[in-house]
Amino acid sequence: MSRAFSRREFLARGAASAFAASLLPALLTASSPPVSMMVYKDPSCGCCKKWIALMQSAGFEVSARDTPDIQSIKRRYNVPAALSSCHTALVGGYVIEGHVPADLINKLLKDKPKIVGLAAPGMPVGSPGMEMGGQKDAYDVVSFDAAGKSAIYARR
Repeated sequence: MSRAFSRREFLARGAASAFAASLLPALLTASSPPVSMMVYKDPSCGCCKKWIALMQSAGFEVSARDTPDIQSIKRRYNVPAALSSCHTALVGGYVIEGHVPADLINKLLKDKPKIVGLAAPGMPVGSPGMEMGGQKDAYDVVSFDAAGKSAIYARR
């Protein structure tokens, strides 16, 4: 047999339910902690600083390390010479070479392909950090593996 609620119980339960319901949107939209990224760059490179700022605004927690010998970093992390650019980043177990857009890094981290990383070879005009007015050259973002094989990951 069901028991009837008193007016006081009914109001208390209603208030508790309303409070819990008010917290639900915040819980559902709570963001995950930022993903850490380490960027190795030449101390005098301005475009690297711009790319880092863009990664920070995209939600990455970026640490930068200036190094006068960036080539040794590229060798250590198996970046093919043909894909080389001005900075090398490490994020989520992957290597990011050059001006790769944040949305493609997020896709990489979500999909988790079996590759070493992504590269935007050279310094394509119009890529993140390489904006020059309205000019935007088409460029490829390339994936690469430990054997040095590469493939087009995305076209921009």
